[in-house]
Amino acid sequence: MAETTTVWGLFHNATDTRKVSAGAVIFSEGDPGAEMYGIVDGEVELRGAGGLMERLGPREVFGEMALVDDSPRSATAVALTETTLATVDRRRFLFLVQETPMFALELMSVMADRLRRKS
Repeated sequence: MAETTTVWGLFHNATDTRKVSAGAVIFSEGDPGAEMYGIVDGEVELRGAGGLMERLGPREVFGEMALVDDSPRSATAVALTETTLATVDRRRFLFLVQETPMFALELMSVMADRLRRKS
């Protein structure tokens, strides 16, 4: 997946991070979504009803869809290795979308890329 420069820069400088152990479920399909994540280090797998959807690594983001449309999580995210995640909650997400247009455009690009690969 293409690196998202503006999005990653915002995550790279995030003060809110979370360490996740290998094998830990970050969120499950159907859960409400209160945060999105940027992978600082480690590897995360997104899984749907049909199995593996995508494997993500450092400098990639996930979990944004639930913040965009306030709907339940559309996949389950599992840490494959010990992982450090930068987090952005809904309040910060809305601020970034409003104040940093490139943030919004790059997130739309990430979502479009995932949808195209899914088809």
